[in-house]
Amino acid sequence: MGNPLFKQKRLGKNFKIFTLYKFKSMNDERDADGNLRPDSERLTFIGNMLRKTSLDELPQLWNVLKGDMSLVGPRPLLPYYQDLYNDFQKRRNEVLPGITGLAQVNGRNHLEWDKRFELDVLYVDSLKFYLDIRILIKTVLSVFQFSKSKHLDSSIPLDFEGNTINKN
Repeated sequence: MGNPLFKQKRLGKNFKIFTLYKFKSMNDERDADGNLRPDSERLTFIGNMLRKTSLDELPQLWNVLKGDMSLVGPRPLLPYYQDLYNDFQKRRNEVLPGITGLAQVNGRNHLEWDKRFELDVLYVDSLKFYLDIRILIKTVLSVFQFSKSKHLDSSIPLDFEGNTINKN
């Protein structure tokens, strides 16, 4: 059966690397050359349901308890992205990353990378308890809106590939 948890290194506050936990939503099937098959072929039925309901994120509560993450903050990104950040984008790592954040409740994967970073830095500059409460409420409401598509807009790159706008 295998391990039900997916573990991946991510960037935290002040660029500290930590292990992020999620429920596994894909199998590990590989092609004849030993390469992982495309995500669309590896997503399991249960994994798809976990993602649609955001229940795959529940193990990140362990990250919150450990102090690596907060409930609200910029989503933690992969460590190799750090070398692609400009000074403006680096500011997102001045706070603990969160399970949900301003970018997630304002478009999630439908946002261009520049807009995600803009919202992340806006959150850093606006650290207010009431903003966290608003984000948490919007997150809970979005979980119950299963009919809304959470699929990635194919025109937006899945991976951050560097800057299109140079803000210092």
